[in-house]
Amino acid sequence: MRDHSDDLAELRKRVADARVYLKIDAAQARLGELEAQASVPDLWDDPEAARKVTTELSAVRDDLELVAGLEQRVEDLETLFELGREESDDSVEPEIDAGEELLRGELDRLELRALFTGEYDERDAICQVSSGAGGTDAQDWAQMLLRMFTRWADRKGFTVELDEINEGTEAGIGSATFIVRGRYAYGLLTGEKGVHRLIRISPFDANARRQTAFAAFDAVPALDEAEQPDIDPNDLRIDTYRSSGAGGQHVNVTDSAVRITHLPTGTVVSCQNERSQLQNRAKAMQILAARLAEQQREERRAELEKLSGEKRDVAFGSQIRTYTLQPYQLVKDEQTRHETGNVQAVLDGDLDAFIEAYLHWRRSGATDA
Repeated sequence: MRDHSDDLAELRKRVADARVYLKIDAAQARLGELEAQASVPDLWDDPEAARKVTTELSAVRDDLELVAGLEQRVEDLETLFELGREESDDSVEPEIDAGEELLRGELDRLELRALFTGEYDERDAICQVSSGAGGTDAQDWAQMLLRMFTRWADRKGFTVELDEINEGTEAGIGSATFIVRGRYAYGLLTGEKGVHRLIRISPFDANARRQTAFAAFDAVPALDEAEQPDIDPNDLRIDTYRSSGAGGQHVNVTDSAVRITHLPTGTVVSCQNERSQLQNRAKAMQILAARLAEQQREERRAELEKLSGEKRDVAFGSQIRTYTLQPYQLVKDEQTRHETGNVQAVLDGDLDAFIEAYLHWRRSGATDA
């Protein structure tokens, strides 16, 4: 049997490191406080506060159980190795090798958590996809991006709420707003913000010419009600209209969809997929508050760091990633330089390699985003 001492020592160190970046000691102290808050009889008299407590409690418990499980598995492998060595039993070596490989893979994924340094990285993400330059191809491309991000969220076990969608003039969509709910959804999607470029033979061109199309993705962190900025009702214009598009049996044929315009900033949000006008209005106000808060953060960053917060045109020269289908197959990130030839897998939601590359690139100091 080969000597596994160094491999097991490395795994134990990586698990010890996880205790640090997951702040396990603080989590253990926080657990008792949260359990006490969650056991209060009138907890759900304030649903918003109750959800905040129970969500944090679940996250703390998950982290504690995760690290305890990893520590136990390292200990089990160490015990198995010692027994095999003492008894000269080589038959246990495949089990040790398999256990080490599995642990390495899990720790590789877990260590991404150490790269989340933003205040809101753990939050749900309020997202928007919108078409840019490229006409019908751009609208089709925006719909493809919506599908890509939805499939990515499904792979991660996140839930997606489609709040509003504007159909394209001939095909695809003009824009869509959706919420990705899950721990670290916003932190994971931060690197996807920007312009995405598609190069392909246009299915809408009778001469089958190559076409370049652009669409943009944006995301802001969802906020708790107490964190939302104050919004003066006099600054709002609220319009109602009839829901449109594919919404199944729950799309209301009355004027239940809501569009809210924040007049001082020109920010416009819409919601049409809830069952009533009241629900659509509440969801639209939540999205508006999150976007206004993000604008305020961008303004503060610009003032403090002298950085430009301007949004670039959704057109040539502004893309963060290029998806080439013809004359060759390649997806290339313009920021991190990460690339892959498996374009279809990416379009089917396999974004993790690009997301990990961005997080490492950001951590290296390449960007202050």
